[in-house]
Amino acid sequence: MRQFRFPYLLLGALAVMGQACATSAGGGEAEAYRLPDTLRVGTLYSPTSFFIYRGDTLGYDYDRICDFAKDKKIALKFTIAHSMQSLLQLAKDDAVDVLAYEIPVTAEFNQEVLHCGETNTTYQVLVQKKGGRRVSNVTQLRGKDVYVEKGSKYESRLENLNSEIGGGINIKTVDKDTVDVQELVNQVSTGAIPYTIVDSDIAKINRTYYDNIDIALEVSFPQRSSWAVNLNNNALSDTIDAWSTSESTILYSEDISRHYFEQSRYSLSHDEEVYRGDGRYQKKPGDISPFDDLFKAYAGHTSYPWQLLAAIAYTESRFDPNVVSWAGAKGLMQIMPSTARGYGFDTSRLHDPEVSVKAAVRELAELEKYFSGKVPDSRERLRFMLAAYNGGIAHVIDAIKLAGKYGKNPRVWYGNVEEALKWKANEHYYNDPVCKYGYFRSTETVNYVQKVEDRFEAYKKY
Repeated sequence: MRQFRFPYLLLGALAVMGQACATSAGGGEAEAYRLPDTLRVGTLYSPTSFFIYRGDTLGYDYDRICDFAKDKKIALKFTIAHSMQSLLQLAKDDAVDVLAYEIPVTAEFNQEVLHCGETNTTYQVLVQKKGGRRVSNVTQLRGKDVYVEKGSKYESRLENLNSEIGGGINIKTVDKDTVDVQELVNQVSTGAIPYTIVDSDIAKINRTYYDNIDIALEVSFPQRSSWAVNLNNNALSDTIDAWSTSESTILYSEDISRHYFEQSRYSLSHDEEVYRGDGRYQKKPGDISPFDDLFKAYAGHTSYPWQLLAAIAYTESRFDPNVVSWAGAKGLMQIMPSTARGYGFDTSRLHDPEVSVKAAVRELAELEKYFSGKVPDSRERLRFMLAAYNGGIAHVIDAIKLAGKYGKNPRVWYGNVEEALKWKANEHYYNDPVCKYGYFRSTETVNYVQKVEDRFEAYKKY
């Protein structure tokens, strides 16, 4: 098990684990009994419940348990399990107080834990590309190729569905140790495969990245899930139930549900308008942006030319100091508030271009210092720095360790650590003992490194 007491993880560029829900431990009174000063929370890394992004801890269930802690004025201590069974065992052994993870409400699990709090309902859904002849009924899957992970619950459901409709579905299985469900969704989006099946919550998250997928067709019975506690902890269960049905909690849950499952996470496209300044800036021959003077003034704090800062700013924000990402990164250089706090910057000023550039330079300098002992080649080191700047250093550290373990070169990015970073979207790898920071959706970061590097080379001509 992995335990977190909200340490400052690495370099000061990573967030304090749980900062978003830090509270004063006051032993708040709950309805029928006294809550502990520190609530012990068990969970699993996943793309929905609990994950680390750009140094911040995020996730639907993570945000909700933080809201509970804030409401009750208590602190939190997290233990991260490696599997559903080990997670359940934590509650059964009284090693944690609550499982802040979506535990299926089934007869089997009801014998192991006591469900509590908000009940969520999901389905398995067909993922297909928009346009063309849409499959609107499961019987229309006859003669169609549907790709699923070998040995997964999706394969089992598809086999049952095939029997229910009298056969004819071409079930294509793939090795789940090399291709995860989210990669299958990506392949549907790109047209590499026609169909796959995933849980509706995973499908919704992927729809925030891919606006060309259709996830409307449900292909399974509903599956209910909720948090859970030890079978004997009725008092805590009742407290969580009461909290979850309050008006403020319901409104908050609806808000963060929209944030995680509906808010677009599309990357800026090349045809998106580039910020041209506030009207006072007059572009001169040789200018890259309205902020070239800032880049030149602060680039001396790194070992790279000022054009690198320009390339990062273009890729992050299109030079727009007013941009805010879905995860809360702000401004010209897309600085996370937790990163700014770690370096002593006023988070209310992150839309100020100079503050943003100063924070970015500070982070890049720290990243360069860290990787200098691990990646001796300066060009390779820059690629590691860019990946860490975009996705968080924790996941790059995990990828280095995975690369070394599985025969890749841990000092080379393309085809080596880059590939290992991609593996961290796969449960088989992000639960590997050498990984400390769990699930990571790497597609955007992998593309980011290439985009910034290409633009940096082009900007060097200015």
